[in-house]
Amino acid sequence: MEVTNRCITKKSPLDDGEPKESDFEVKTSPLALSVSAGSTDVIVKNLYVSIDPYLHNRMKRFSSSHKTINYLAAVAPGDEIDAYGLAKVVASGNPEFEKDDLVVGFISWGEYTVLKEGTMFRKFDPLGFPLSYQVGILGFSGLTAYGGFFEVCKPKKGERVFVSAASGSVTLLKGKLRFDDAFNYKEEPDLKSTLKKYFPDGIDIYFDNVGAEMLEAAVENMNTFGRVAVCGMISEYTDAGKRAAPNMLDVVCKRIKIQGFLAADHMNVYSDFISTTVDHLRTGNLQAVEDISCGLESFPSAFIGLFRGHNTGKKMVKLADE
Repeated sequence: MEVTNRCITKKSPLDDGEPKESDFEVKTSPLALSVSAGSTDVIVKNLYVSIDPYLHNRMKRFSSSHKTINYLAAVAPGDEIDAYGLAKVVASGNPEFEKDDLVVGFISWGEYTVLKEGTMFRKFDPLGFPLSYQVGILGFSGLTAYGGFFEVCKPKKGERVFVSAASGSVTLLKGKLRFDDAFNYKEEPDLKSTLKKYFPDGIDIYFDNVGAEMLEAAVENMNTFGRVAVCGMISEYTDAGKRAAPNMLDVVCKRIKIQGFLAADHMNVYSDFISTTVDHLRTGNLQAVEDISCGLESFPSAFIGLFRGHNTGKKMVKLADE
C-alpha cells in the first residue's frame, strides 16, 4: 500500500526575529507502507508531536548548539523537521517492533515517519494515563524538569525556588497548580525589584527557561550557594541583541552555581523520574496541563505561538486519533 505523506519543512533559515507562517511549507511525497526484505526500518504513523522553543536554534543558519548533540543538529531548508513525539508502527523490519506497537522518540512534523537504525525510539507502557502524557509530563519535558531540579539544583527542605516560564495565567498557577505565588513578568518594569518583593529572604534555586534580563535579576537576588539550572533561553532565541549578563562578582562572592543541562544528561534517573511522577499524578500532587493543536497545518502556528505566550501548558500537535 502506498500513501501520500505530508510533512512540514522549513523554507528558509530562521535567524533573528520571531518565526512566521511564511517560513514553513507543506511537502508531499509518496510513501510505501511496507519494508523491503533485509531492511531494519520502522514506519510509523505519527499521533502526537512535541512543540518546543529549542527548535528555533536548529532552524538557524548557525548556532553553537548544532554540534553538541544529535537532536540539536541543524535542520536545513527543505529537510523534514523532527521532534520528540508518539507514533504507532504500521510496518517494521526490526524484530523488536511489530505492527500496532506504540513508540515514543524523534519523529517528523508529518503524518508518517520512517525510523532508521540508530534513531532514538522505544516502546512504552501508558501506565493508565492518556497517551499525550508520554509527550509531555512523562516524556522529555517531564524528565527535563525532574533532572534539572533534583539532579542539578539538589533542593533542601525550606529553600526558596523561582521558576521562569510561559506558564499561563497567575490564577492558574496559584489556583489549580498551587504555587505559593506568581507574577506576570510582562507587567513588571523592574524585574530586580519585583524579585526582591517576592523573595525578601532571597532565592536559593532558580530554574531558568528565559535567560537575558530574567537571569540577571535572579542572580542579583540569589542567596549564598544558590543554584541556577539553565534549561532554555527563549528570550534570546529570536533576538540576537539579547544576552544574559549576570553580575559575575555576585556569582563569585555568593558562590553561585550556574549549570546548563539537557534532558539526555539524566537518562540514568529515568526510572526514578517515572515512578516519582506517576505517584504524584495518581495522588493529585502533580497536574498535567496540556495545550494541544490538531492537524498537520497547525504546526507553524503552534510553534510561533510559543514565542508569543499563546500556549498554556505543554504544547503539542495531535495528528491522528489514538
